[in-house]
Amino acid sequence: MVSPFVDSCARRTAAYTEGVSDARRSIGQAAEDAAARWLAAAGLAVLERNVRFREGEIDLVCRDRDVIVFVEVKCRRAYWGEGPGDAVAWHKRRRLIRLAQHWLRARRLDQARCRFDVVAVIVEGDGTQTIRHLPAAFDAS
Repeated sequence: MVSPFVDSCARRTAAYTEGVSDARRSIGQAAEDAAARWLAAAGLAVLERNVRFREGEIDLVCRDRDVIVFVEVKCRRAYWGEGPGDAVAWHKRRRLIRLAQHWLRARRLDQARCRFDVVAVIVEGDGTQTIRHLPAAFDAS
């Protein structure tokens, strides 16, 4: 028997990801994998991936020494012009801040220091990836 909590999480996840094509999901997952590897190589500990709440998802939760880092991964094709970091608009920032508050509260880490990073993954025409880490890309104020 599936617990009500697990069933509820599965329904929320299905609703949140509904309408996302398999190809897009695959590209996004590859970008998140690359970002996680890059951040780990840079010395951050990846604590959790794809943390889902009713209001949305946190791509990566990391730790950089004594700071909890909430990471938004953005992937773009090189020919699109704008950088992936430009895609984190004001409303997306507000949502990420609320999600981070939920995550911290659920783990009783209300007083923890935290920051919000963006990892931009740019896919070139030949399939190679360029990764750019934007630490403290925005703050919670």
